[in-house]
Amino acid sequence: VQLVESGGGLVQPGGSLRLSCAASEFTFDGYAIGWFRQAPGKEREGVSCISTSDGSTYYVDSVKGRFTISRGNAKNTLYLQMNSLKPEDTAVYYCAAGGPMYGISSYDPFYWGQGTLVTVSS
Repeated sequence: VQLVESGGGLVQPGGSLRLSCAASEFTFDGYAIGWFRQAPGKEREGVSCISTSDGSTYYVDSVKGRFTISRGNAKNTLYLQMNSLKPEDTAVYYCAAGGPMYGISSYDPFYWGQGTLVTVSS
């Protein structure tokens, strides 16, 4: 199973980015999938996840109303639309899949991507 993220980069505060995740040898159907991030000097945290079984979505409080998680038309793609970005959103963002999930704070994925860097700075 390989998860490959793309779409990171440098953006000014208030700007937007869309992260993408493509999976190979793995179909998201029936699994939880999501995004995590790790800022410099901080622990990795869950950002958002989705249950492909019922479509429920979950977000960490700090991104609610600004980020949107979604699946692509292809069953092995995942997106994270990030709007109104803040400097504190600067982090390496990781795509994750599989594993038990009862909300973003309890999501424990089996599979991880290598990450894509998002830098929010003027």
